[in-house]
Amino acid sequence: MSKKQITFFRSSGLFKPKNKVLGADFSGIVQELGPDITNFNGNRVFGEMLGEGAFAQYTCAPEHVCGLMPEGTTYNDMACAPLAGLTALQSLFTYGKLKKGETVLINGSSGGVGHFAVQIAKVYGAHITAICSNKNIDFVKSIGADKVVAYDKVNIHQHNGKYDLVLDTNGNLKFSDYKRMGKRGIMVGFTTMKHMFSVLINAGFSKFPLTQFTAKANYNDLNTLANLIEKGGIKPHIEKTYSYSQIPEAIKYIESMRTRGKVVMTWEK
Repeated sequence: MSKKQITFFRSSGLFKPKNKVLGADFSGIVQELGPDITNFNGNRVFGEMLGEGAFAQYTCAPEHVCGLMPEGTTYNDMACAPLAGLTALQSLFTYGKLKKGETVLINGSSGGVGHFAVQIAKVYGAHITAICSNKNIDFVKSIGADKVVAYDKVNIHQHNGKYDLVLDTNGNLKFSDYKRMGKRGIMVGFTTMKHMFSVLINAGFSKFPLTQFTAKANYNDLNTLANLIEKGGIKPHIEKTYSYSQIPEAIKYIESMRTRGKVVMTWEK
């Protein structure tokens, strides 16, 4: 596959990086098919290879992690969608069982996964309360949040709202926060291994339904994302774009944990 754009995802192991080859998301044009593969010949595709690495001009992607790019979409936009979009989609519905009319609290709502989650929940008729910094309130409201809580103005560990689903994409909610605010919870991100283990150990001794998972690419969910983007239901927000020669700078910026939406790296000259 000829690589046009990719986005960065970092996955940590217990004592060292679990995935040593950087990059997960990609978009590009299929240049060659492997044996017994009949789909995607010459097509524009997008997808993700978490654990395999995608920081390259060319990559060898399994068929099941690819989806067709809709007409009129850009490589930049579609490179942003796979991992963050799939995580948001599967958090809300595959694991969160969110239904139309239910209430959802989304922590980390201005980030990569969070800004997709707000938009997707809105399309499917949920009532959304979003947690973000004070500077991102207008942005989060503009993508669909019904109410916003600024974590730098309000102590979220004392927030007493009640929600059908609590989705934490940032990873700083305590287990007591999930129980206090939600009927069920989804933990996507985590700030430290110690914090993650604390939440999961407490959940193991409780009947409160809390799920942690890693999104898995599949054609049906990628197609759902593609349809939502094509119809304007969701739009990836790209904060910064870097050339492949600026990968260290891009990683440094992402690791500052202040990204609004997504960061893209391009292999176009």
